[in-house]
Amino acid sequence: MLQQLFSPSVLHTLDLIGIFVFAISGALLAVRKNFDVFGIAVLAEVTALGGGLFRDLVIGAVPPAAFTDLGYFVTPLLATVLVFFLHPHVERIQTGVNVFDAAGLGLFCVVGTTKAYDYGLGLTASACLGLATAVGGGVLRDVLANEVPSLLRWDRDLYAVPAIVGAALTALCIRYDVLNAGTSSVAVVTAFVLRILAMRYHWRAPRAWHRRSTVREE
Repeated sequence: MLQQLFSPSVLHTLDLIGIFVFAISGALLAVRKNFDVFGIAVLAEVTALGGGLFRDLVIGAVPPAAFTDLGYFVTPLLATVLVFFLHPHVERIQTGVNVFDAAGLGLFCVVGTTKAYDYGLGLTASACLGLATAVGGGVLRDVLANEVPSLLRWDRDLYAVPAIVGAALTALCIRYDVLNAGTSSVAVVTAFVLRILAMRYHWRAPRAWHRRSTVREE
């Protein structure tokens, strides 16, 4: 199904762009944590490839694409070199990095859902793996950096919700047999726009209902 939506060269290029931007976010966190160059590279690789690796292992697409395509492995290393030498400059264009990160989020949730369905999973499970593809690397990044994962923190702008919406739209398109390049692009753009709006207006998920004011803030 993926080959019907995008040509292999286009899909591969989009994958590498998404991987590169996710790797930059991992490398920047490593710099803030004062990691050495090896730690920066590890966090870049994990952030960029973690979600896709998890998806491929679950659906049985082995060996995972990250181990069969050298470009998938090398791209995070290029991001590592960039951040290692130019991290002050990269920090200054963080807004731009966040925009590309949002685009990667939208792309990966749709591609992940579609690939999982191609391997025989049901629509709900496929959408869940689409979400995991988009946010899994970020969760692993935060765990390795000894932080509460960003998508679990109430004080962070919505991240998982846009990916859930994009994956759900993709699953619905599959269900009604209307998934094509146009509708998949709509799902990608929807997730992207929701993430951009969440960053712009600081949208956050609600906390527990009637949460007691005496509970200590974390």
